[in-house]
Amino acid sequence: MRIYTRKGDDGTTGLLFGGRVAKNSPRIETNGAVDEAQAALGVARAEAEPGSELEGLLVGLERDLYVLMAEVATADENRHKLVAGTSQVTDAMVEDLERRIDELTERTAMPTEFVIPGANRRAAALDVARTAVRRAERVAVGEPVEGSLVTTYLNRLSDLVWTMARWQEGEVHLEARTTTKKKERR
Repeated sequence: MRIYTRKGDDGTTGLLFGGRVAKNSPRIETNGAVDEAQAALGVARAEAEPGSELEGLLVGLERDLYVLMAEVATADENRHKLVAGTSQVTDAMVEDLERRIDELTERTAMPTEFVIPGANRRAAALDVARTAVRRAERVAVGEPVEGSLVTTYLNRLSDLVWTMARWQEGEVHLEARTTTKKKERR
């Protein structure tokens, strides 16, 4: 398999199920932003312990983003060819994110004020990933597709990644807030 095809030299790229669009089309801008978010989740995954719950969760989210990107890369006239959960975001995928948010929230003391990122490398990497997901969501909102759950998924994903960062901070964020409040009182 050759890495280069030369087909995109004219400034276009191919869509799933056929068709070509400009590389700077809103659809491709959305997929580019999602690609960046997926890579940022990969950086967070590189900080996770191999075989850990965090690593497993991140791998699943990265795979979900392939599904989302397939949907985005499909022309409106070919949406009927999408397969739920394989090339199209489903209600179940969004509900799974919500379930995971609820589970982590139950297990983690959540902050009641603004968070200063950087308590540890895992949490910081997750906070960077969250900002990339939010950017992807902002770009996706510019090209809404009737009946699509892409922006809903990205919105929930950013909430989950924020929650995951707090989970990975563990007691560190509680200690940091206590120390900060003590300094403020002095």
